[in-house]
Amino acid sequence: MRAVIQRVTCASVKTDDGLSGEIGPGLLVLLGIAKDDTPADCTWLAQKIVKLRIFSDADGQMNRDVTDRGGEILVVSQFTLYADARRGRRPSFIGAAGPIVGERLYEVFCEILASTGIPVRQGRFGAEMDVELVNEGPFTIWLDSDELGIEPRPIA
Repeated sequence: MRAVIQRVTCASVKTDDGLSGEIGPGLLVLLGIAKDDTPADCTWLAQKIVKLRIFSDADGQMNRDVTDRGGEILVVSQFTLYADARRGRRPSFIGAAGPIVGERLYEVFCEILASTGIPVRQGRFGAEMDVELVNEGPFTIWLDSDELGIEPRPIA
């Protein structure tokens, strides 16, 4: 499981049906799901994101997480994070989860985030979406659950 996390002032996602999700200050999470991911990957990544100290405190130090900030999270599925463009000119997406597994794990991931009490908004899995954001900083990081090897700790 892979996530590109952007600290945002605001973000929204639209589909052909209109606005799907919108947040104020918080995090935009572009989520890629691999074909061998499991609910344990969802737990690890959600816990990591919730506790990332990437917001400034009163002294300007990055000591606050999204909960401390009172922020929201917008999660947008993005299978293209598993693009393999090493050969040829057309990326392969063979490493990405198929739609049935991908959507199930996307929903599990969002449910885990929401269980922390943080307001979570979502894009629409598998849809063509337009994502708008104001990146605060700019601040963008990449997390990958391939770094599993440590036991996930409870969020609380």
